Amino acid sequence: MRQRYRGEDLTAAASRTVATRILGLDPGLRITGFGLVDQLGTQLRYVASGCIKTRDGELPGRLKTLLDGVREVITTYQPDVVAVEKVFVNVNPQSTLLLGQARGAVICGAVSCELPVAEYTALQVKQSVVGYGKAHKEQVQHMVQRLLLLDASPSPDAADALACAICHAHGSQGLGGLAGVGTRRRAGRILA
Repeated sequence: MRQRYRGEDLTAAASRTVATRILGLDPGLRITGFGLVDQLGTQLRYVASGCIKTRDGELPGRLKTLLDGVREVITTYQPDVVAVEKVFVNVNPQSTLLLGQARGAVICGAVSCELPVAEYTALQVKQSVVGYGKAHKEQVQHMVQRLLLLDASPSPDAADALACAICHAHGSQGLGGLAGVGTRRRAGRILA
């Protein structure tokens, strides 16, 4: 005898798994890339990608453009979770500070829409997508195109954002998914 849940077979109910929509963001003060993928089990499906561009001018206005742009993307595509690339230290401290402020605006845009935010280093993203943590941008673009079965290669900023979303999808499967959003890892170990 088959078990039933609210009038349908449990096997049929279990087969209707809901996709998780992941928004990947690659923060930048001039150009912030965004990319959305749907994750259904181990399969990924491309949804959309693009860039939020700011005009030259005063920093507060540029940060507002990024904040509003992220909110607009979230309103349009309704993601379930956001994955953001972490800032690394550049040779130029001023550039690092500006990138950090852009990243803050992007994260605030996601958090203000009450979405969970996961953070990944560029090394983690490249390792997850290309298999090599020091891969070049062209390699990331090529692998994103192949993994998502795209007709053409996305722009570098959109490809980095899609790679961040793919990294989150890969990390949420298997043992990596046990950590959940907001935990830290070092050398493969989950830290409290």
